[in-house]
Amino acid sequence: MAFSLEERLQLGIHGLLPPCFLSQDVQLLRVLKNYEMKRDDLDRYVFLMGLQDRNEKLFYRVLTSDTERFMPIVYTPTVGLACQMYGLAFRRPRGLFITIHDLTHISTVLQSWPEKDIRAVCVTDGERILGLGDLGCYGMGIPVGKLALYTACGGMPPQQCLPVMLDVGTDNEELLKDPLYIGLRHKRIRGQAYDDLLEEFMKAVSDRYGMDCLIQFEDFANTNAFRLLSKYRNQFCTFNDDIQGTAAVAVAGLLAALRVTKSKMSDHTIVFQGAGEAAMGIADLITMAMEKEGLPKDKALRKIWMVDSKGLIVKVIQVPPLCHSARSVFLLLVPTCSLGVAAISGAFTEEIIRDMASFNERPIIFALSNPTSKAECTAEQCYAITEGRGIFASGSPFDPVTLPDGRTFFPGQGNNAYVFPGVGLGVTACAIRHVTDEIFLTTAESRISELSIQTPVLPPYRLCTTYWRNLKFSSRFPEGERLHFDVKDNKIKTL
Repeated sequence: MAFSLEERLQLGIHGLLPPCFLSQDVQLLRVLKNYEMKRDDLDRYVFLMGLQDRNEKLFYRVLTSDTERFMPIVYTPTVGLACQMYGLAFRRPRGLFITIHDLTHISTVLQSWPEKDIRAVCVTDGERILGLGDLGCYGMGIPVGKLALYTACGGMPPQQCLPVMLDVGTDNEELLKDPLYIGLRHKRIRGQAYDDLLEEFMKAVSDRYGMDCLIQFEDFANTNAFRLLSKYRNQFCTFNDDIQGTAAVAVAGLLAALRVTKSKMSDHTIVFQGAGEAAMGIADLITMAMEKEGLPKDKALRKIWMVDSKGLIVKVIQVPPLCHSARSVFLLLVPTCSLGVAAISGAFTEEIIRDMASFNERPIIFALSNPTSKAECTAEQCYAITEGRGIFASGSPFDPVTLPDGRTFFPGQGNNAYVFPGVGLGVTACAIRHVTDEIFLTTAESRISELSIQTPVLPPYRLCTTYWRNLKFSSRFPEGERLHFDVKDNKIKTL
């Protein structure tokens, strides 16, 4: 409907369209009215994905028209439900599906993708989708959603982004019996064949798209996430969003909280509920932040504790009986900050939150697990039990909370969406070959430098997207000239 009369005549479609000419502004209005008629968030997700299939420019116009409104639909928490229902919601394939049976000819499969100038790849094997577990091929919704944010928030052209599913099977019995399941119907292939698939995939992507093509690992299980990151981080341009992206946004939230508590990172004792890849990544970056403040690494490590399903993790074998429950750990360690990354709803019990409030004037409580149903506590629980003294952030959004005394709190959201679109833009624009941990610490520090003391721990999406858009610059520069991010001067320069 936006084609002019001249364009319609040239295309031979005059008479096949209504005579009215509608601008994108009017088309946006139509989409919004249709959107408002949808019954629930899953319907809204399917509607927006359909729009992305048939009119990509209008899709991103919708997303950027009100990012805070649409982000929870195309990303967490709704994308988690969409992945669970992916077989039912499936309309048209997006991204590239590579299976374990494509070994020895992955480069040929990559040739099937029509775009040749790919700057960013987001890849998953679907084994640990959010806090939902093994969703196999249904996990494709995550790379699709992540790369949509590369464009909506980071400003990268969508044709330069490639979502990839590495399908090696699934151990989810329900999916194997599901007639709508779209993936391989056998148990996960592990061991050498799995490693060979990853090795060939990494080389094939770099051969086709260049060594500075960013490969973002997403939602791999703990058993593979750490070793793959360790194996490939110094060979290729790659990072793991669950380990490093989560770390950057969590540390940014902590740095914001420090402005409220008027303290240093090294002043705090931090307890993690959960000891997986997110916890390890955050702990590593916290240690780096403490070292930057002048605290030796061995002393920094003593300020960080982790609790898993079996209790407190320690080096010695003799664990006191007191440490066998999560609450007893809190009573023993008297932490100033608790970070939930266990994907266990209610892990921060009323007793634990009350204890945190008794230990601290301003307890820091982050329930970072996604989707919302997996959060360790709700915003309302945190604010109500701590009588409004708690400093709260969550992985997925919570509505504002009003206490009986009339005070209203706006929960901060500690989500990777604050980090990976900007990191992806910076890494690809500057042609960085290796993504170091220092990049993520700098990211955390730069995020907090944009916030005022009146802002929530982490700001609404609209603040972040405005920040990213202000950083956008043309990728067109003289041939042979390279861009370089100067950490000391905090500026992008040419080499």
